[in-house]
Amino acid sequence: MEILISVLKESLKVTLFVLAMMIAVDFINVKTKGKLESILKEGRKWKQYFIASLLGAAPGCLGSFAGVSLYIHGMISFGALTGLMFATAGDEQFIMLAMFPKTAIIMFVILFILGIIIGYLTDYLVKKFNIKTCTDCEIKQFHPEEKGYKHYLKDHIWAHIIKGHLLKTFLWTFGALLFVEFVMSFVDLKSITAEYMLWLLILCALIGIIPESGPHLIFVMLFAKGLIPFSVLFTSSIVQDGHGMLPMLSYSVKDSLRIKMFNFVFGLSIGLFIYLLGY
Repeated sequence: MEILISVLKESLKVTLFVLAMMIAVDFINVKTKGKLESILKEGRKWKQYFIASLLGAAPGCLGSFAGVSLYIHGMISFGALTGLMFATAGDEQFIMLAMFPKTAIIMFVILFILGIIIGYLTDYLVKKFNIKTCTDCEIKQFHPEEKGYKHYLKDHIWAHIIKGHLLKTFLWTFGALLFVEFVMSFVDLKSITAEYMLWLLILCALIGIIPESGPHLIFVMLFAKGLIPFSVLFTSSIVQDGHGMLPMLSYSVKDSLRIKMFNFVFGLSIGLFIYLLGY
């Protein structure tokens, strides 16, 4: 019961922090909507990699959704979208900020910088090996062109954030915390994770393929407890992209699988390199 109450309190604290952060990010996204198009249409291609990676590194799934929309409308390249998905870690980014903010910010900055490089490298590989990607389909806009705070509160805050994300965030946080705490009370999790760390790194990359914001939380909690190194968390963050891939799957399954393949290889390679360095 003591563990249950402790986990419940921690989950509520994290969920409230996530709610505040989600509202802030959503508000910024709404206020800047439309300005990205004019920026991307002017100037050189490196802007695509920069903006896409920045959208990905921003906490939450909104940046990923925006990136998919930009790709579908032909405003960013396949490589730029791959770099965006590389840089994002979905809603778990909010939880990381709540539990270990300094490490989380450092990781987001690294992911942002690498996302730009990965975007360029992916486009280079796509061109070199003549990989065919989809770039000319249309997508329906989710929100109608409405103005005013009533629309914002109803469609953004209530429908999208509270109903769409908040309950899931609380349940996944509560479940992941409870799982780690419960297992730790009966099993020497520290010795197990230390013994099978390399397999855990490979496992987190495989779990990252799942287009869902939630399974990754197990690794977030393990890292917060000091049971896994940075390399495992970093690998998981690269390969998984929260809910960001879901709208992409409805647009092009082939492109979605290609993005996942690229980021699985990139994530596992970089993660193994960091692991061998001892982090």
